[in-house]
Amino acid sequence: MRLLLNVIWLIFGGFWLFLGYLLAGVLLCIPIITIPWAIASFRIAVFALWPFGRTVVAKPSAGVGSFLGNVVWFVLAGWWLALAHVVSAVALAITIIGIPLALADLKLIPISLAPLGKDIVPTDRGEFDRYR
Repeated sequence: MRLLLNVIWLIFGGFWLFLGYLLAGVLLCIPIITIPWAIASFRIAVFALWPFGRTVVAKPSAGVGSFLGNVVWFVLAGWWLALAHVVSAVALAITIIGIPLALADLKLIPISLAPLGKDIVPTDRGEFDRYR
């Protein structure tokens, strides 16, 4: 089921969101100081390309640095990537088949707003294995 949802997602919205994250990552690579945010953007791009079967968990070691980095991310790229997810989710929710895809789109909004201090893990692992 995950494979089918991921293929449908890729066709109807995932590829365009993937390109948005890639564009944000490339633009963030231009000033050398923002390369850590570019790496986060590339990491989320892969998650946006194939989201079913993976989830986002908080890193227990994240601290004030992640918070400050997320503030910078929000100003530079986070708000417009989150807006792209909202627009895509609304478009996908118009059809009954698109509702699970719209929910996946909404699942991506928190990480698009604040990616630092988060980890993307497979959902088939146990709850306690996510924090190792």
